[in-house]
Amino acid sequence: MTVEDDAAPDGDDPVDDGESARASRPTAIGRGIHRYAARWRSILATSLVVAAVGVAAGLYVGLYRPDQRIGDAAARRAIQAASDGTVAVLSYSYDHLDSDFAAAKSRLTGDFLNYYGKFTADVVGPTAREGQLTVTANVIRAAVADLHPDRAAVLVFVDQTTASMQKKDPVKTQSSVLVTLTKTNGTWLIAKFDPSG
Repeated sequence: MTVEDDAAPDGDDPVDDGESARASRPTAIGRGIHRYAARWRSILATSLVVAAVGVAAGLYVGLYRPDQRIGDAAARRAIQAASDGTVAVLSYSYDHLDSDFAAAKSRLTGDFLNYYGKFTADVVGPTAREGQLTVTANVIRAAVADLHPDRAAVLVFVDQTTASMQKKDPVKTQSSVLVTLTKTNGTWLIAKFDPSG
Protein backbone atom coordinates (compact mmCIF):
# COMPACT_ATOMS: atom_id res chain seq x y z
CA MET A 1 0.00 0.00 0.00
CA THR A 2 1.33 3.30 -0.91
CA VAL A 3 0.50 6.44 0.83
CA GLU A 4 0.22 9.50 -1.15
CA ASP A 5 1.54 12.62 0.30
CA ASP A 6 -1.75 14.44 -0.12
CA ALA A 7 -4.02 11.82 1.27
CA ALA A 8 -4.88 11.64 4.88
CA PRO A 9 -3.91 8.37 6.57
CA ASP A 10 -7.38 7.72 7.98
CA GLY A 11 -9.19 8.36 4.69
CA ASP A 12 -10.63 11.75 5.57
CA ASP A 13 -10.31 14.68 3.23
CA PRO A 14 -7.61 17.10 4.09
CA VAL A 15 -8.89 20.17 5.98
CA ASP A 16 -6.78 23.18 6.57
CA ASP A 17 -8.60 24.86 9.41
CA GLY A 18 -6.65 28.10 9.23
CA GLU A 19 -7.26 28.77 5.56
CA SER A 20 -10.93 27.86 5.40
CA ALA A 21 -11.70 29.93 8.49
CA ARG A 22 -9.99 32.89 6.90
CA ALA A 23 -11.91 32.34 3.67
CA SER A 24 -15.29 32.20 5.40
CA ARG A 25 -14.54 35.19 7.63
CA PRO A 26 -14.74 37.85 4.82
CA THR A 27 -18.06 36.40 3.73
CA ALA A 28 -19.46 36.69 7.26
CA ILE A 29 -18.11 40.22 7.62
CA GLY A 30 -19.58 41.15 4.23
CA ARG A 31 -22.99 39.83 5.25
CA GLY A 32 -22.79 41.77 8.52
CA ILE A 33 -21.90 44.98 6.71
CA HIS A 34 -24.75 44.50 4.25
CA ARG A 35 -27.24 43.91 7.09
CA TYR A 36 -25.91 46.95 8.96
CA ALA A 37 -26.08 49.15 5.82
CA ALA A 38 -29.59 47.93 4.98
CA ARG A 39 -30.75 48.75 8.50
CA TRP A 40 -29.29 52.27 8.31
CA ARG A 41 -30.73 52.82 4.82
CA SER A 42 -34.21 52.08 6.13
CA ILE A 43 -33.65 54.37 9.14
CA LEU A 44 -32.39 57.13 6.84
CA ALA A 45 -35.35 56.70 4.45
CA THR A 46 -37.82 56.82 7.35
CA SER A 47 -36.11 59.94 8.72
CA LEU A 48 -36.33 61.66 5.33
CA VAL A 49 -40.04 60.84 5.04
CA VAL A 50 -40.68 62.18 8.56
CA ALA A 51 -38.71 65.36 7.75
CA ALA A 52 -40.66 65.87 4.50
CA VAL A 53 -43.96 65.46 6.33
CA GLY A 54 -42.74 67.93 8.97
CA VAL A 55 -41.80 70.50 6.34
CA ALA A 56 -45.17 70.07 4.62
CA ALA A 57 -47.00 70.50 7.92
CA GLY A 58 -44.92 73.59 8.73
CA LEU A 59 -45.71 75.14 5.36
CA TYR A 60 -49.40 74.40 5.82
CA VAL A 61 -49.50 76.02 9.25
CA GLY A 62 -47.25 78.92 8.27
CA LEU A 63 -48.51 79.77 4.81
CA TYR A 64 -51.75 78.06 3.89
CA ARG A 65 -53.78 78.39 7.09
CA PRO A 66 -53.36 82.19 7.36
CA ASP A 67 -54.73 82.40 3.81
CA GLN A 68 -57.77 80.48 4.96
CA ARG A 69 -58.45 83.13 7.59
CA ILE A 70 -58.71 85.70 4.85
CA GLY A 71 -61.23 83.94 2.67
CA ASP A 72 -64.52 85.19 1.28
CA ALA A 73 -66.06 85.99 4.67
CA ALA A 74 -63.08 88.16 5.63
CA ALA A 75 -63.24 89.92 2.26
CA ARG A 76 -66.93 90.68 2.77
CA ARG A 77 -66.25 92.09 6.25
CA ALA A 78 -63.45 94.29 4.88
CA ILE A 79 -65.68 95.55 2.04
CA GLN A 80 -68.50 96.28 4.50
CA ALA A 81 -66.16 98.15 6.87
CA ALA A 82 -64.66 100.20 4.01
CA SER A 83 -68.09 101.00 2.55
CA ASP A 84 -69.63 102.00 5.89
CA GLY A 85 -66.54 104.01 6.82
CA THR A 86 -66.50 105.81 3.46
CA VAL A 87 -70.15 106.81 3.86
CA ALA A 88 -69.43 108.04 7.41
CA VAL A 89 -66.37 110.05 6.34
CA LEU A 90 -68.01 111.67 3.30
CA SER A 91 -71.52 112.30 4.71
CA TYR A 92 -72.34 115.18 7.06
CA SER A 93 -74.92 117.88 7.61
CA TYR A 94 -74.42 121.41 8.90
CA ASP A 95 -77.12 120.98 11.56
CA HIS A 96 -75.46 117.97 13.29
CA LEU A 97 -71.79 118.13 12.33
CA ASP A 98 -70.45 117.09 15.73
CA SER A 99 -72.36 113.80 15.79
CA ASP A 100 -71.54 113.11 12.12
CA PHE A 101 -67.83 113.72 12.67
CA ALA A 102 -67.84 111.63 15.88
CA ALA A 103 -69.51 108.73 14.03
CA ALA A 104 -66.86 108.94 11.31
CA LYS A 105 -63.99 109.11 13.83
CA SER A 106 -65.16 105.86 15.44
CA ARG A 107 -64.29 104.10 12.16
CA LEU A 108 -60.78 105.59 11.80
CA THR A 109 -57.36 104.87 13.26
CA GLY A 110 -53.78 106.13 13.29
CA ASP A 111 -52.57 109.16 11.37
CA PHE A 112 -55.73 109.35 9.30
CA LEU A 113 -57.82 109.74 12.48
CA ASN A 114 -55.63 112.68 13.53
CA TYR A 115 -55.75 114.22 10.05
CA TYR A 116 -59.53 113.84 9.81
CA GLY A 117 -60.08 115.46 13.22
CA LYS A 118 -57.96 118.48 12.28
CA PHE A 119 -59.34 118.77 8.73
CA THR A 120 -62.99 118.63 9.81
CA ALA A 121 -62.41 121.14 12.62
CA ASP A 122 -60.44 123.62 10.49
CA VAL A 123 -61.99 123.29 7.01
CA VAL A 124 -65.08 121.10 6.63
CA GLY A 125 -66.98 122.22 9.73
CA PRO A 126 -66.72 125.99 9.14
CA THR A 127 -67.48 125.60 5.41
CA ALA A 128 -70.51 123.37 6.06
CA ARG A 129 -71.94 125.76 8.67
CA GLU A 130 -71.38 128.84 6.53
CA GLY A 131 -72.88 127.31 3.38
CA GLN A 132 -75.47 125.22 5.26
CA LEU A 133 -74.24 122.15 3.43
CA THR A 134 -75.63 118.65 3.61
CA VAL A 135 -73.44 116.06 1.93
CA THR A 136 -74.67 112.52 1.40
CA ALA A 137 -72.43 109.73 0.14
CA ASN A 138 -73.64 106.46 -1.30
CA VAL A 139 -71.39 103.51 -2.18
CA ILE A 140 -72.13 102.19 -5.66
CA ARG A 141 -69.62 99.36 -5.65
CA ALA A 142 -66.59 98.16 -3.71
CA ALA A 143 -63.97 95.50 -4.28
CA VAL A 144 -60.98 94.17 -2.39
CA ALA A 145 -57.66 95.23 -3.92
CA ASP A 146 -55.44 93.55 -1.31
CA LEU A 147 -56.27 91.36 1.69
CA HIS A 148 -54.16 90.08 4.59
CA PRO A 149 -55.18 88.88 8.06
CA ASP A 150 -54.46 92.28 9.65
CA ARG A 151 -54.74 94.76 6.78
CA ALA A 152 -56.75 95.26 3.61
CA ALA A 153 -57.15 97.70 0.74
CA VAL A 154 -60.61 98.21 -0.75
CA LEU A 155 -61.45 100.26 -3.83
CA VAL A 156 -64.76 102.04 -3.21
CA PHE A 157 -66.84 103.79 -5.89
CA VAL A 158 -68.97 106.59 -4.47
CA ASP A 159 -71.84 108.83 -5.54
CA GLN A 160 -71.89 112.03 -3.50
CA THR A 161 -74.68 114.59 -3.41
CA THR A 162 -74.10 118.06 -1.96
CA ALA A 163 -77.14 120.16 -1.11
CA SER A 164 -77.03 123.76 0.03
CA MET A 165 -79.58 126.29 1.19
CA GLN A 166 -77.92 128.75 -1.18
CA LYS A 167 -78.28 126.61 -4.34
CA LYS A 168 -81.53 125.35 -5.75
CA ASP A 169 -80.24 122.10 -7.28
CA PRO A 170 -77.99 119.61 -5.46
CA VAL A 171 -74.61 118.88 -7.01
CA LYS A 172 -73.84 115.23 -7.76
CA THR A 173 -70.32 113.88 -8.11
CA GLN A 174 -68.82 110.46 -8.57
CA SER A 175 -65.44 109.39 -7.32
CA SER A 176 -63.43 106.41 -6.23
CA VAL A 177 -61.43 106.01 -3.06
CA LEU A 178 -58.74 103.50 -2.14
CA VAL A 179 -59.47 102.72 1.51
CA THR A 180 -56.70 101.05 3.50
CA LEU A 181 -57.93 99.22 6.58
CA THR A 182 -56.10 97.79 9.57
CA LYS A 183 -57.58 95.31 11.99
CA THR A 184 -57.57 96.67 15.54
CA ASN A 185 -58.98 94.49 18.33
CA GLY A 186 -60.80 92.40 15.72
CA THR A 187 -62.40 95.41 13.99
CA TRP A 188 -61.49 96.83 10.58
CA LEU A 189 -60.68 100.55 10.87
CA ILE A 190 -59.69 103.01 8.15
CA ALA A 191 -55.99 103.87 8.29
CA LYS A 192 -55.68 105.61 4.89
CA PHE A 193 -58.23 107.26 2.62
CA ASP A 194 -56.87 108.06 -0.84
CA PRO A 195 -59.30 109.60 -3.37
CA SER A 196 -58.35 108.36 -6.81
CA GLY A 197 -60.81 109.94 -9.16
